[in-house]
Amino acid sequence: MKILVCGANGFIGRHLCAALACAGHQVVRGVRRAGATDEVAIDYARDVQSDVWLPRLKGIDVVINAVGILGEAGGARFDAIHRDAPVALFRACEQAGVARVIQISALGGMEDRPWTPYMRTKREADAHLMSSPLGWTILRPSLVVGVDGESSRLFRTLASLPLVGLPGRGEQLLQPVHIDDLCQAAVRILESDKYARRVIDVAGPQPMTYRAMLATYREAMKLPRPIWLPIPPEAMRLAARWAAKLPQRVLTPDTLHMLEDGNVGDAIPLREILGRPPLQPARWFTAIPADLLRWQAIAGWMAPLFRIVLTIVWMVTGLLSLGLYPVADSLAMLGQVGLHGTVAHVALYGAALLDCAFGVATLAIPGRALWRLQIALILGYTAIITLFLPYYWLHPFGPVLKNLPILALLVVLDASETR
Repeated sequence: MKILVCGANGFIGRHLCAALACAGHQVVRGVRRAGATDEVAIDYARDVQSDVWLPRLKGIDVVINAVGILGEAGGARFDAIHRDAPVALFRACEQAGVARVIQISALGGMEDRPWTPYMRTKREADAHLMSSPLGWTILRPSLVVGVDGESSRLFRTLASLPLVGLPGRGEQLLQPVHIDDLCQAAVRILESDKYARRVIDVAGPQPMTYRAMLATYREAMKLPRPIWLPIPPEAMRLAARWAAKLPQRVLTPDTLHMLEDGNVGDAIPLREILGRPPLQPARWFTAIPADLLRWQAIAGWMAPLFRIVLTIVWMVTGLLSLGLYPVADSLAMLGQVGLHGTVAHVALYGAALLDCAFGVATLAIPGRALWRLQIALILGYTAIITLFLPYYWLHPFGPVLKNLPILALLVVLDASETR
């Protein structure tokens, strides 16, 4: 069959395309910017009219909608991405005579509590599809686990911390399902008409608490038991509001709300479709070496930690030089390297302002150029001290020796930068 997968560059979409191709299907990848012969350009933020979709559906037998966002950003809005564009696509499928439509929706949403915009718009698209004459199947996966999934990377990073924070006591119930199970289920569904016009929970073998899930991640990384830190719900909600301002979409007030609601379903339908039990948590990452998982997770918080530490070093150093440390003593030290009078004052305050600027830049505009400028400045300071004040190398507090670990942090940050 010729299958259009919308959201082919997303986590679920990438794996779906691979699974469908392995099953012998011809896959057309719906992506934001098409660059290959098997790709077609789509934009759910704009493609909210059915006539826009009709030319893309010529010769298409099956459409799979795997587009979704966890949070709104830029022009991406829940109403358009989750409801308006999918509804336009479904209407175009009716007009084009598309045989099957698979909608990747979401599990969760308690009937007695207000839905988040994420869940409300997902359900509105589901409702429209269910009212259509199409041969539809709606898959509602729980939290989808995979080594390259955005949420999985975040949870592995959180789980790798020596001190692991928990919303409340971490007793929120989840039923994570592995990405391979979800993709295999989609392939099997296309092989039989008996799954048409059905809403199917795609959930793991059994519910587990949030804390148990993080413990599973730690076990996969061969890490010892952490110190668990319960975080009061009010503090967690405040943290989610602040985190929503950062360039991430996993921890927001809405995702926290959905976690508190729980995310469990019926595992029997997936077992029947697969012809076997879904993957147990202990088998989620058996194909990935533990040390690779561990260092990938640690890298998730290592770089931010390094940046915070460097910011503190630069800012405190700059503020001390601006006057928190006696200016007369600073000028006396500069006199030992041959700087006096106005030149010494310019050097002192110029270096202090530069340190403060580096502190701000370390948080605001990190990058390879910044790390190399900082390395050059530290090497310059070290060279001057070595020439004019060599006895500081022997100081019991090690004021110059401490440059070495700072240089090591900068080298790691520099090496971690990508193109």
